[in-house]
Amino acid sequence: MNSGLSSRAFFIGGFLALLVFDTFAQVCFKLTALHAAPLTFDLPWFLRAFTTPWVYCAILGYLGAFVTWMTLLRHIPVGPAFAASHLEVVGVLVVSVPLFGEVLSWVQYLGAALILAGVLCLAYGEPDYTPQARP
Repeated sequence: MNSGLSSRAFFIGGFLALLVFDTFAQVCFKLTALHAAPLTFDLPWFLRAFTTPWVYCAILGYLGAFVTWMTLLRHIPVGPAFAASHLEVVGVLVVSVPLFGEVLSWVQYLGAALILAGVLCLAYGEPDYTPQARP
């Protein structure tokens, strides 16, 4: 990282970007599924699914997530990175309430809080990291 960002700032910013890309992709897949319903696995279903712009937005979201993930893995240890990648679950839960009218149970709130707590513990427990030079 040549930009002068600390490892922690890079970690937080990178995972916020990953969270946005992954959540966007999942929301777009949900919108695709709603547009293509009912699920019939025939040509009309396939055409409904692939003629909605949401499916292409989902693919773009995954491409953005892939590039972000590969960039993060060059600079951050894989253990905390993998744990933090699970923030997508929380992001999708949060946006599903206003966008799709889903109702969350106390167990889902507890699970989301535990995911956040685990990621924060791993992020703040990790010393500054300098990637090893590769041959």
